[in-house]
Amino acid sequence: MPVFPVPAANSADVGVVGLAVMGQNLALNIADHGFRVAVYNRSVEKTQQIVSENPPGVFGGTGGALVPADELRDFVRSIKAPRRIVIMVQAGPGTDAVIDGLAGLVDRGDVIVDGGNAEWQDTVRREKSLGEKGIHFVGSGVSGGETGARFGPSLMPGGKPEAWAILKPVWEAIAAKVDPASGKPLAGAAPGKPVSGGIPCTTHIGPDGAGHYVKMVHNGIEYGDMQLICEAYHVMRDVLAMTPADMSRVFVEWNKGDLDSFLVEITADVLAQLDPVSGRAFVDVVLDKAGQKGTGKWTIGSALDLGVPAQTMSEAVFARNISALKDERVAASKVLKGPVPVRAGPDGRNWIDAVRDALYCSKICSYAQGFALYSAASKASGWNLKLGEIAMIFRGGCIIRARFLQKIYEAYQKNPALPNLLLDPYFAGVIEKNQANWRAVVARAALDGIPVPAFGSALSYYDSYRSANLPANLLQAQRDYFGSHTYQRTDTDPSKVYHLDWTAPGRPQIEIRKP
Repeated sequence: MPVFPVPAANSADVGVVGLAVMGQNLALNIADHGFRVAVYNRSVEKTQQIVSENPPGVFGGTGGALVPADELRDFVRSIKAPRRIVIMVQAGPGTDAVIDGLAGLVDRGDVIVDGGNAEWQDTVRREKSLGEKGIHFVGSGVSGGETGARFGPSLMPGGKPEAWAILKPVWEAIAAKVDPASGKPLAGAAPGKPVSGGIPCTTHIGPDGAGHYVKMVHNGIEYGDMQLICEAYHVMRDVLAMTPADMSRVFVEWNKGDLDSFLVEITADVLAQLDPVSGRAFVDVVLDKAGQKGTGKWTIGSALDLGVPAQTMSEAVFARNISALKDERVAASKVLKGPVPVRAGPDGRNWIDAVRDALYCSKICSYAQGFALYSAASKASGWNLKLGEIAMIFRGGCIIRARFLQKIYEAYQKNPALPNLLLDPYFAGVIEKNQANWRAVVARAALDGIPVPAFGSALSYYDSYRSANLPANLLQAQRDYFGSHTYQRTDTDPSKVYHLDWTAPGRPQIEIRKP
């Protein structure tokens, strides 16, 4: 027996399929901005719940409402042409199943939007397949978690410009907003009271899979950010012997300066939280075993494919992997011995400030790797990504929201062809000023046996990038020795390649002429 009456044709402005937390919150956000939102879920009970909890009068925009349907056919029929249908279901086969169901019901010129964390290659495939039928497809990253989806996410849509033109009024309305002068997020959104004004944290990213690619690397940067913060916590806990409450107060202070960000803000909150069961510090009762959903791994795979060094994000992924070996680590801790802690005495260094500087310098290197990956992918795929605009839409709504994204935006505004963020005068100056503290923290952690893989890899990235000469000359000589992989010379035209005949008497050099 039907739960809902069949909705009238053309009675909704936009549709949302999939009403788990993210889909539900996105639908409510859209309705808050005055749109009538058709909603459909495979389980009609979920649709019934969201509709009963959110009658039309709760929405802030004029005319905002939910338009429920029992059947997918009725859902599609209720949406005005050209239809805008947002899919918020689990990535992979589930998304394909929904797309297949919609493809036979929508018309040419309609827009299907995948707002899940899809692999960008799947988005390329889907956009091509639906395009052959005259149906637009947009793969859009959605960042900000549950709260962002409800009150203003960062949105990263890819696809054809004509598809973006149809989706744009909705995406710009519901995106997080930042102050045009300062670049700071506009706060204060609440149910029925959306934020108005400001610059929306969305823009057309580029063709086919560009939107989901940008979201994927965003998540890789997020992995790096979280690991760096955890290493700062680890040093403060096990080297500086600070309590969670002490550390919370430090993170609160850090969040007032250059490190102002969503992740630093919530870290302060987490460290201040008491466990409601035991009354102990909450962080002390959480098992040190981290999970992951795969986007970090995808990012590292792409970096390897493109030959882009992304070691800080990579170390963040591997740090989660080794955390998962909890039983092995506990057993190993009883066998493997580390150093006796240095517990250095007063040396004139403010170690809390040193950890802050190490965190900021490492963070700059992590973002530099992410944006270098964007640049390489843009060239490889012909996307023409505008890196300044990407930084701009990350300033509000998303998990990696941070004050210094304004500096990244400004860097690419000054020089859109900037090869690496480390070469921007602001970031180069920050690291020049703070690297002594950064190096001291990495060194002291090593001496005390505290693992800081992300801090250390970021420092190695910086030192490698600034080195005119690396030991790869020996490596390439080794490759030529055992595999005839050839080499170039420092004293001739670098376009010429050579091989040393290692088996012949006198080992003559042979010039290899490539076609």
